Amino acid sequence: MSVAPQTAVVLDDRFRRELPEMAIPWKAESVAEPRLLVLNDSLASELGVDAAWLRSGDGLNFLVGNLVPDGADPVAQAYAGHQFGGFVPRLGDGRALLLGELVDADGHRRDLHLKGSGATPFARGGDGLAAVGPMLREYLVSEAMHALGIPTTRSLAVVATGRSVQRETALPGAVLCRVASSHLRVGSFQYAAMSGDVDLLRRLADHAIARHHPGAADAEQPYLALLDAVIAAQASLVARWMLVGFVHGVMNTDNMTISGETIDYGPCAFMEAYDPATVFSSIDFWGRYAYANQPAIAEWNLGAFAEALLPLLAEDRERAVAVAVETLSGFRPRYDAAWSAGMRTKLGLSHDADELISELPQLLEHNKVDYTSFFRQLSRAARGESADLPGFDAWLARWLPLGPDADAMDRANPVYIPRNHLVEEALAAATEGDLAPLEQFLDVLAAPYRERPGFERYAEPAPEDFGAYQTFCGT
Repeated sequence: MSVAPQTAVVLDDRFRRELPEMAIPWKAESVAEPRLLVLNDSLASELGVDAAWLRSGDGLNFLVGNLVPDGADPVAQAYAGHQFGGFVPRLGDGRALLLGELVDADGHRRDLHLKGSGATPFARGGDGLAAVGPMLREYLVSEAMHALGIPTTRSLAVVATGRSVQRETALPGAVLCRVASSHLRVGSFQYAAMSGDVDLLRRLADHAIARHHPGAADAEQPYLALLDAVIAAQASLVARWMLVGFVHGVMNTDNMTISGETIDYGPCAFMEAYDPATVFSSIDFWGRYAYANQPAIAEWNLGAFAEALLPLLAEDRERAVAVAVETLSGFRPRYDAAWSAGMRTKLGLSHDADELISELPQLLEHNKVDYTSFFRQLSRAARGESADLPGFDAWLARWLPLGPDADAMDRANPVYIPRNHLVEEALAAATEGDLAPLEQFLDVLAAPYRERPGFERYAEPAPEDFGAYQTFCGT
């Protein structure tokens, strides 16, 4: 295999070195003629990687795994997970590879990771490939989440492979190059715990502490402090999701990160008309991961994390369970505080208004209000401008005298989100070879809080004939 220039990208294989039991060295399937579909120049700059080099022949070969830098040893990571509540002891990267870690321009470690690069030993009968549409979806939605200020994995590039991927029909194939603080998951700890190797579990926990929560190392009980730090990070993350109407769609334990970043943009979407029962995933038949269930599911997943950590929390299992349960009890107050503070900001209020806030979801649901545009209409009302808010007269009469700050509201409430009909429009065009709608949409979503003339269609809900929306995992 050819070797990339040392000056282009320098990667470290620390995960493989420190946790070899959880890493299978593997190579991406060769791509004969990689073709760039989209490159994230600003992210490349953050990573300290030359975007011009990434566009070159060597760069494209790097982005699909054809070309591996010195010092790198790509691996498929092992993890377990509860999938829709059922435990699977061995999942792992079935169609993904961790290329390695790099140190970005700010001195932070980041993972470079491929998705759709071919079947690995964890593929479980799948082809390990990915189609253009799902990979561009992850690029589009993850970058939208980043612009909204929500911690997330990022997307560096999507590269067409020139080969077909067979799903319901033959689709053009692609590889996504993804960036994350790390790809450690709750499922990683479940895998280590299931092995029965307490030393492996301890090394994994030490790795996670060093990588993401270094303050825990100085605590009296470092592993309990790790649990508490992950609970805090996830409480904040899910509250931010809820405040923008995001529905993850597949909140399995293997899709909950230790860093507190959103990961896996498969069957995800943004809610339009407010409905707590909103489900987009084609396989979530029972609504386990419906919009309103997300906080409870996050807490459930964290319970699985705590269970995996039990051997490190105390020698006596009964004592370990007790301290884990006590620590887990902190999730709901943290989530509630983060959501309430965020909602006060969305409403332009600097003080508590618990009764008004608690009444709002029911009013939104009853009036079938578009969740995103509602808050921008409110800021117009706060300025004394005409606003389209039928059914809210009594609520407004109590809110307006509180003196909401309309400018602060506009900074907290997006005009533009990845509306489902526009996502599908952009992905369909890209699959047919027309990238212009995607590029335009990415430009709009990069500045979600700034209303721009001429972009009105990007702020409008789906037309009535769009129908019920379903998303798929892409495999």
